[in-house]
Amino acid sequence: MHNIEERSLTHLLDGMEQAASRDTVTINDVLNEFGERSLLPFILLAALLLVSPLSGVFGVSSFMAMVIIVLSAQAVYGRKRLWLPQFLLRREVKSSRLLFCVRWLRKPAAFFDRHSGKRLQFLTTGPMRLLTLVTCVILPVGWPLLEFVPFASSFGGGTVALFAFGLFTRDGLYVLLGYLTILLTSLTFYAVIF
Repeated sequence: MHNIEERSLTHLLDGMEQAASRDTVTINDVLNEFGERSLLPFILLAALLLVSPLSGVFGVSSFMAMVIIVLSAQAVYGRKRLWLPQFLLRREVKSSRLLFCVRWLRKPAAFFDRHSGKRLQFLTTGPMRLLTLVTCVILPVGWPLLEFVPFASSFGGGTVALFAFGLFTRDGLYVLLGYLTILLTSLTFYAVIF
């Protein structure tokens, strides 16, 4: 079992790789690999999968949206141990597909791990932490509507990943980048529509 207190993306990917030891892997397998002591790493893992090629598989965006909403809502309410309904815990994906995504994420993860530190920590605690978690509840609500647009949810997943990584590593710079991503996306959307 991996120690979830180690705050790096590479460590989380190592755990996902360990969980994929059979032909298929479930959410429950991943939880068992890390234990159920913290919500943020699992919000981060779910968001990372949306940035990976797995997001192109039909149904993944909606499924990960549900996972992120449920976990983020629990974090807002201050739960220490995560809870997911059984139908989410039993959801399976081929281990080969998950391992491909893990390999695909290795280089970006190493980059972010090297470039994280204790910066702008006021953005990762208190009211700002709560606001960011509420944002992580709201953002995925529309993702199921984008299911027919390949990889469209990757932008939202990337934003949630920035938020979760910033809170997980206590690096407020990534939280700030998450809010800037929302701002730029909103301005682009406004410019296209109007």
